[in-house]
Amino acid sequence: EAKALAEAALAQVDGVSKVSIVLTGHSEKAPPPDLKPQRAAEPSGPQKIPGVDRIIAIASGKGGVGKSTVSANLACALAAQGRRVGLLDADVYGPSQPRMLGVTGRPASPDGKTILPMRNHGVTMMSLGLMTNEGQAVVWRGPMLMGALQQMLTQVQWGALDVLLIDLPPGTGDVQMTLAQKSDVTGAIVVSTPQDVALIDARKGIDMFNQLKVPILGMIENMSTHICSNCGHEEHIFGHGGVAAEAEKIGVPLLAEIPLHLDIRTSSDSGAPIVVSQPDSTQAQSFRALARRLIGDGHA
Repeated sequence: EAKALAEAALAQVDGVSKVSIVLTGHSEKAPPPDLKPQRAAEPSGPQKIPGVDRIIAIASGKGGVGKSTVSANLACALAAQGRRVGLLDADVYGPSQPRMLGVTGRPASPDGKTILPMRNHGVTMMSLGLMTNEGQAVVWRGPMLMGALQQMLTQVQWGALDVLLIDLPPGTGDVQMTLAQKSDVTGAIVVSTPQDVALIDARKGIDMFNQLKVPILGMIENMSTHICSNCGHEEHIFGHGGVAAEAEKIGVPLLAEIPLHLDIRTSSDSGAPIVVSQPDSTQAQSFRALARRLIGDGHA
């Protein structure tokens, strides 16, 4: 109607012989396309490490219970059984595996991205201790710790492994959570000494893994009994049987009872764990039996 009225009005103007009005409309201006590069979505859920069949976390609720000593000796014992073993020293604040395994030098990076692991006693290993100077403190917040762990898990060329042992820091913190959330962990082994003060914290560690849905493969009672290096007398300095009772209570296996002996300590300090330096000793037998059990159970 408006168009017709307008055409009629314009036709009355002098000199106009023909009128034709064409109506047009304007749409809303479309926003320009987003040309910014989009960050690729991170994989959801735990991921496997290429070439690694199993991942076992070696954990403890508190420090000083011998978790790193157990990790080093277990790795060497598994290697002696013919298994392809890796050991990741994730105890970022107190990395001790380079000393225990007798590894020195800095890992090479052929392309600036991938990292070549070190190897000794048949064990492929990596540690933050190889990236820093001896005696240099690692003063990092949580995000840096998680980034370092991710790098050691994914950028190290682990190769084909039957099992990767991860020597965790003590407690229930960022490293443990990152490992459980980002990696497909086969299970955790919790190391404790028999006394109550250690068991209290071991329970917290077990509860953490339960919350993170990481299976508990079993517990190890370290320093189970003290064996005198002179006369062979046995003495229960830290008590005895506490870990066995706790394992039975929560329904997980007691994997090993490992004695406290001078030779275990001196062997670790020298860079050749006792399963390497004294493989036939009574002390080494505990670790070798542990390795055989894990293999027999299909965990290693």
